[in-house]
Amino acid sequence: MTDQIENKAASGRDNTTEIVTLDIGGTHARFAIATCSGDGNISLDDPITLNTDDHASFQTAWEDYRARKGKLPPRLAMAIAGSVDDAEDPDTVIRFTNNPWIIRPSTMPEMLGVDHYILVNDFEAVAHAVARAPAEDFLHLTGPAEPLPESGTISVIGPGTGLGVAHLWRDGTGFTHVQATEGGHVDFSPLDTVEDAILARLRKRHTRVSAERVVSGPAIVDIYATLAAMEGRAIREQDDVAIWKAGMDGPDSLAIAAIDRFCLSLGAVAGDTALAQGASAVVIAGGLGYRLRDHLPRSGFAERFRAKGRFASLMAALPVKLITHPQPGLFGAAAAYFQHTGDQR
Repeated sequence: MTDQIENKAASGRDNTTEIVTLDIGGTHARFAIATCSGDGNISLDDPITLNTDDHASFQTAWEDYRARKGKLPPRLAMAIAGSVDDAEDPDTVIRFTNNPWIIRPSTMPEMLGVDHYILVNDFEAVAHAVARAPAEDFLHLTGPAEPLPESGTISVIGPGTGLGVAHLWRDGTGFTHVQATEGGHVDFSPLDTVEDAILARLRKRHTRVSAERVVSGPAIVDIYATLAAMEGRAIREQDDVAIWKAGMDGPDSLAIAAIDRFCLSLGAVAGDTALAQGASAVVIAGGLGYRLRDHLPRSGFAERFRAKGRFASLMAALPVKLITHPQPGLFGAAAAYFQHTGDQR
């Protein structure tokens, strides 16, 4: 999927379209060239990842990428970790929460040398990736071991720095509609005394506790601290990266227990999302979801996903997958471009 693609259009053997595709978050900006072949298949060349801290602006990062690649296609798809609802407004300025960059969409054609571009929310891009990725890019987690359905709703949930939630709807004829949501900000609902304690801890700092406060990468700090307090342990302060590493790679039994608890909560939230969206299937995505690919199948994720009382049998009938594509944001932004423009020549 990530191998360099020969531009067959240039050689006259096929009719293809190339675009630049980007996935910009708080820490990294990922760039690649996406090629859509005449049969609609999308491929990426080897992505280049730049640290946002190493560049004063998006413009200088773009120029760095262009210097590495040479002449770029005049078409651009960009996935952004933030709202793009007003991107069509000529006065819109897009600001990032975790880096100092700003983007003025109205100046992009002149500043970047592109003829056409689209901007999409980063998790909307992930949902587009789910819609277009081949079957081999999905790992089965629970439920019936069958492909994602060709009709109906598919819920997409991705824990990372936050909790992304989207869904896509297929009509059975090949048409797909993707809808970004703020589903990660629904209220967190504890299901046992441990989660009661996690909620109580979080309520000391937050008037309202959303699912994202418990099901996201940084949340492992509060889960870990709650478990330690319940056992009367004195622990040294650690950041989320250290706790995740200790639980996944090291001998820290408390960190392992915190990850198990995280997986339980992720299963519960994924099940709630599927019920709320009327889903026929669920896909777990996000960088953290991918890191948990070996852990989720042997955790309590599946049991919590199904534990919906009178609807347990309904939940058990839903296939739940994990997308394993190495660059779903880049791939999905490109897929969104080609769907939006219909330019698959």
